[in-house]
Amino acid sequence: MANKRETHCNNQVDTFAEALATARQMQQNWLTYGVDFVNIYVEDVEGDWLETWGHDEILGNSQLDTIKEFLVSNDSVAVKVRQHLGERSLFDFAVNLEESWRISQVDDRLSAVKNLLAGEGNSIDIDDIRLFDLANSLLVKLAEIL
Repeated sequence: MANKRETHCNNQVDTFAEALATARQMQQNWLTYGVDFVNIYVEDVEGDWLETWGHDEILGNSQLDTIKEFLVSNDSVAVKVRQHLGERSLFDFAVNLEESWRISQVDDRLSAVKNLLAGEGNSIDIDDIRLFDLANSLLVKLAEIL
């Protein structure tokens, strides 16, 4: 047992020593080359990376934005979902719902949404027909808006 702990500590020390050596080398390059040291560490420094920074996140989250807008709407299904969730985070639910929407198999997607609605650690019966109906209604609405 002591040998395992000692080996684990040695691995951590080695990892730290490597990180420290890398940081020292980076600092030395900064002192040697000034601002031009960035060329050593960043590819395509002169490109348009700064102007396009975040475009992937913005474009990639259109489904999430649509889901969030739906969940706060006055749609009857959205109202039922909010009532069902109670104090749970609507944003977290929207993120998880967007991930569940990517599931290709319809039955698996329905099960994932039922589990999301049931929540972790809640005493809600996963086989409750009302939960099934709410999950099914939610998926139908998502199919309409996405």
